[in-house]
Amino acid sequence: MASNNRYTLTIFMLLILFLLSILLISKRSLEPSLSLYRSFFSQAHVALNSPADSAETPTESRQSNISVSEVFVEEDKETPVSQNESFVVIHNNNNKNNNGDVSFERVNGACDLYMGSWVKDEGYPVYRPGSCPYVDGAFDCQMNGRRDSSYLRWRWKPDGCDLPRFNATDFLERLKGKRLMLVGDSMNRNQFESLLCLLREGLTNKSRMYEIYGHKITKGRGYYVFTFLDYNCTVEFVRSHFLVKEGVRINGQGDSNPTLSVDQIDKTANKWKRADILVFNTGHWWVHGKTARGKNYFKEGDYLYPKFNAVEAYRRALKTWAKWIDDNIKPSKQLVFYRGYSSAHFRGGDWDSGGSCNGETEPIFSGPFLDSYPLKMKIVEEVIQEMRNPVLLLNVTRLTNYRKDGHPSIYGQNVTDGKKISRRRQDCSHWCLPGVPDAWNELIYATLVFKQTVSIQR
Repeated sequence: MASNNRYTLTIFMLLILFLLSILLISKRSLEPSLSLYRSFFSQAHVALNSPADSAETPTESRQSNISVSEVFVEEDKETPVSQNESFVVIHNNNNKNNNGDVSFERVNGACDLYMGSWVKDEGYPVYRPGSCPYVDGAFDCQMNGRRDSSYLRWRWKPDGCDLPRFNATDFLERLKGKRLMLVGDSMNRNQFESLLCLLREGLTNKSRMYEIYGHKITKGRGYYVFTFLDYNCTVEFVRSHFLVKEGVRINGQGDSNPTLSVDQIDKTANKWKRADILVFNTGHWWVHGKTARGKNYFKEGDYLYPKFNAVEAYRRALKTWAKWIDDNIKPSKQLVFYRGYSSAHFRGGDWDSGGSCNGETEPIFSGPFLDSYPLKMKIVEEVIQEMRNPVLLLNVTRLTNYRKDGHPSIYGQNVTDGKKISRRRQDCSHWCLPGVPDAWNELIYATLVFKQTVSIQR
């Protein structure tokens, strides 16, 4: 009798184990096919490639670098990604809605945010000209007397998808408790001022945002920290023209001359370490006279080159920056952008030789200039591809190619009240605000949204 009881108990236990196994297998098969990714500070691993591309490129080969033109999502650590995935991207179905709502639309491949066109949008600009106190005089074109306003009404539209409508409050929520830092030359200051103005639109009480040292933005100062009290976050600017170390030497006549050490990181780098999100740029100072000529200017170690090619110097400087990023940035906690070269539109000369862009009121709609792509950007792409740590490239070069209408030209100074302004030196490289740099910051916002909410359908 006891033997029969043991036999019955054994059969019962085996039946229980069998039923549990069936239950676990069913649960695994019924799991949702979409998974949301946790944080935009997690290291991105998987590119939104088409299934054909994925089949040729193993997931492991993409883990060290982020493609220069595609949106990335974080790999689900518990579920390996197969090579035959289809992907979901965010698509905004209501361009008139400013609440930032987004929906999902499935596409076969990646949405390249930087291939597209400018479309008219009467909902633009996001902030009114003259309404933002953080635009310095050189970029405040409407207040300086520019009368045409059609250049304010353009929105960047990628070919494969729509960007989520900019939502300043949502952007600030994503920045809560964090430090966003722009590092670079005056073009990054142009973008920095744009970002301050865009985020200011999300504040009911504008006094809850201010520069912590009480500094007014001018081109003479190289460090600003703006705090947003209700979100415990900061947006900062650090001036670094080249991202590598500028110095001086004393020549044989006792005069001081500038130098650039392409193998040493800039002295401001200690500030960079403290940021959660970094946006770097360099480029425009590399075409200035002393840099472009390269005579007794570039250094490596203690050696001063009598003559050195500026393009090769640019490559070595970027590699120095890339090594610093690889050695000092923690991808699990920090996010790094590199903003690409912004196009200038001088006619009949350069910035210091009578070049002009005054009177331009429409973008370029066709022609070879739209496809121009500087060698500097090819170098940037090569350097980023060789890095260990992921860097997101804000590749704004082609989208700025269109916008010959967006520069201050003669309106970098006040031309009202009968003041005589020289038309020989015009600014055709920086941008009016509101204006084109707002789109760069919308792309940062879109990237943060995509990184947090783009999902993989298995």
